[in-house]
Amino acid sequence: MSDGFPAREIDTSRPHPARMYDYYLGGKDNYEVDREAAQSVIDVFPDIVPTTRANRAFMHRAVRLLAERGIRQIVDIGTGIPTSPNTHEVAHAVSPDVRVAYVDNDPIVATHAGARLLGADHTGFVLADLRDPRAVLGHPAIGELIDLDQPVGLLMVAVLHFLTDAEDPVGLVAAYREALPAGSLLVLSHATGDFHRHDHGIDRARDVYQDKKATATVTTRTREEIAALFDGFEMVDPGLVQLPLWHPDGPVPGPEELRHIGVYGGVARKP
Repeated sequence: MSDGFPAREIDTSRPHPARMYDYYLGGKDNYEVDREAAQSVIDVFPDIVPTTRANRAFMHRAVRLLAERGIRQIVDIGTGIPTSPNTHEVAHAVSPDVRVAYVDNDPIVATHAGARLLGADHTGFVLADLRDPRAVLGHPAIGELIDLDQPVGLLMVAVLHFLTDAEDPVGLVAAYREALPAGSLLVLSHATGDFHRHDHGIDRARDVYQDKKATATVTTRTREEIAALFDGFEMVDPGLVQLPLWHPDGPVPGPEELRHIGVYGGVARKP
């Protein structure tokens, strides 16, 4: 399931956050305008690279936890350009029957999803905007894949910092929470300036998105502000933490590693 979009209509005149993110990860699904903007960010804020990679690793660990806890359907909102291993690949390594609906509002992502995701079993893509929860969850294609009467894993990984305060991210997450049944799990990560308060590079990095007229800008938030996004959920241990501290695969990261990671993440359950 997908919403088609002709590749020739993709706007390559402005940098796009999904393609910039792909560049930070070392991918090749980007254009010169994206590489120039992303490299400008890296030049003033090198920590964007380890932060982005830590975010991806967090997503992998969180999806494994969802599948291990019996979640058999996942809605991944703001999925971005597919980068293997994707959500369904991680989940299917635990249980091949997990159903995954990818959601993004960007036609660029839809084009890549059509080429890379839609051949997988129990997997689909919907072109929709997270700012309209009814349109997302009420989309007929979502209804074909996801049973909203059964627990859902809802992923909002590195997407809400592209919303301004005026767009009310807290209210939006609450709207999704109310639509999901008890036992559903929320996976969320969000950029913060808490660990770079004396590093003006993060401010200059935010400016790049604006100055280069990227299709979305970044709003960093404090831990307290990000914690508010989990209102109405019960946090899963270890709570809201810097990404490398959330169920690390190896030794617990030390201060030197942590000081480079400007994102909080957590998983929480709807009671």
